[in-house]
Amino acid sequence: MLMSALNRYTAMPARQRGAIGLIAALTLGLALLCALVVVDSGRLYLEKRSLQRVADIAALEAAGRRGACSGAASAPDFANQSAIRNGFTPNTDGRTLVTRCGTLTVGALSQRVFVADSTQALAIQVVASHPVPRSIAAGIGAAFDKSPSPANVTLSATAVAASAAPLVALTIRSATMTVDSTRAAILNPVIGSLLGGSLNLSVANWQGLASTDLSLLSYLNRLKTDLNLTAVGYSDVLNTSVSVSQLIQSAINVLDPGATLTGTATIAGLQALKLAAGATTVVLGDLLSIQGSSDIAALNTHLRLLDLVQGLAQLANDKTGISTAAQINVGTLAQVTTRIQVVEPPQLSAIGDPSKIDPLNPKTGANRIYVRTAQMRALVSINLPVLGTITSLANTAGSVVGSLTPILNSALSLNIAGLVTSATCAVGLNSCMVTDFKFLTSGTSGPRVDLSLALASADTYVTGFTCTSNTNKTLSVKTDAALLSAKVGLINDGFPASTDPTAITTTPLPVLDIGTQTCQKILGLLGNCTARTPFGGGGIGLTFDTVSQSPLGSSTVVSTIFSSPNLPEINSAPYFLTGVADTKPSTLLNGTVSSVKVNVYKPATSNVLGNVITGTAVTLNSLTVALDAIVDNTLTNLLTTVVDPLFESLGLNLGATDVGANLSCNIGQAKLII
Repeated sequence: MLMSALNRYTAMPARQRGAIGLIAALTLGLALLCALVVVDSGRLYLEKRSLQRVADIAALEAAGRRGACSGAASAPDFANQSAIRNGFTPNTDGRTLVTRCGTLTVGALSQRVFVADSTQALAIQVVASHPVPRSIAAGIGAAFDKSPSPANVTLSATAVAASAAPLVALTIRSATMTVDSTRAAILNPVIGSLLGGSLNLSVANWQGLASTDLSLLSYLNRLKTDLNLTAVGYSDVLNTSVSVSQLIQSAINVLDPGATLTGTATIAGLQALKLAAGATTVVLGDLLSIQGSSDIAALNTHLRLLDLVQGLAQLANDKTGISTAAQINVGTLAQVTTRIQVVEPPQLSAIGDPSKIDPLNPKTGANRIYVRTAQMRALVSINLPVLGTITSLANTAGSVVGSLTPILNSALSLNIAGLVTSATCAVGLNSCMVTDFKFLTSGTSGPRVDLSLALASADTYVTGFTCTSNTNKTLSVKTDAALLSAKVGLINDGFPASTDPTAITTTPLPVLDIGTQTCQKILGLLGNCTARTPFGGGGIGLTFDTVSQSPLGSSTVVSTIFSSPNLPEINSAPYFLTGVADTKPSTLLNGTVSSVKVNVYKPATSNVLGNVITGTAVTLNSLTVALDAIVDNTLTNLLTTVVDPLFESLGLNLGATDVGANLSCNIGQAKLII
């Protein structure tokens, strides 16, 4: 095929070289333009990044040093000092640095938004600005523009930082307790009945619980795993209903993750507690109050294992109601039964930001940091076999009843002749009414004395703090002491619907039943008698000094200031003030039972005494003296033997409570928010 003349012309080598040169020139120009854009973009990016670094560090320093925008207005100074150290000098070469204080809120798109407020410094905003030359391409374009743009462009960077909030941890606990056989004998029935089961822990088991601390952070992490709640926050764990047995099992898993310590006293004790707990469900957040509980730092504290066990038992009882009767063994002196009702469970630990409390209402206001002991009431029934076996007391009562016959006839409109061997009855010609008295022994248990105890909560709350530095700090707290209301006598209903202590009613404690019989016997030997009428001639009963309706103990509010170095960081063991006055319940009740009153009463029912028969004081004097000495010796000792350990087993004290504190100021710690 022959090539046309045109094709031969375009295919000439010289023509091809011209086309290649043109394409090369265009490509080189495009490459230069791209390089120019890259260089300009990189330069502006580096300028912007440098400016952002200045703003970030300035905001972090102003927030970390707790700067403010009111008063001395230290936040702008802190930000300026930081910027200068990083090569950015405000008010030179057009550089500016604007610092604002304010708060954070959540916008419509659920994003954090800074709201300026010079009176608050919960967040610090820093805006850094710096003019830099425009891009080269823009400069070239401006050379051909009739109204060129300025040669410089102002870059700005904004940063918002917030300081790490100060954190306070309050912990309330029972006094440091060395468990012996006596206390273990009370802890087992009391804690077991609160849990709804039975316990038989050894002294070593209880002492192991009392001497072991549990990391709250490790405990909640393990609980999340055990409940398969790993995708949720700590607040969800605290607000989840969990069985008490599972809460105890999670504590076991923390202390013994490899299941190699089952033979130790502590783990064995927890295993027994788990079996006694059953399926009662509680909310752990009722025991532990944590503001912003998703903050890991707030959870890095410790709790004594015995306090957790006591708290869980009381929380379980709050859900299930009055505990079953628990028998407390105090030897042959008495037989003691106790029933307990938790009116309000304790709050063992509270963690939060002290700067957020309401200074006008720190006790009940928003964001309070508050702990309390349980509010509860108990009915302690004490059977005294010793009162039914004292011969001298029986002889004294026999002579007294004979002297009371005329008074009983008059008061009860009876015709009691006295004893069956009296002159009136000895002839045996006519039937006559005679007395037949006996001590009320309740079978072999002896006369019963009921003791109603109502204990109000003791609470402690934060009222203020100072943080001059991380090592120079103070924490102010107030404590309202626990008060005791008590009544002694015969109590048929120890748990009325009303929790007001005044709703408890007592009746005289019958110790001598003056029964009556109609007999017709010759010389008191031959003949017969009708069935005995219990309390036919009334009865002799005991009352105790009237307990004032106002609670026993001191209601003084105690103000306490913890200060460094006795104010550890949040991740350390709390510092507990030592030497705080602790009032034993028995000392307050001594005056209640130390003076017994003996009276003769009309019968109300077959076993309950009615109104007092007057005019018997002189006649009863010898019996009063005898009973007073016996009751004083028995009940006073029992108060120390039973009541004091009972309160200790529940983790309760009267008067000032055992409160520990931690405070982390976190000065110098801040984080970028926006």
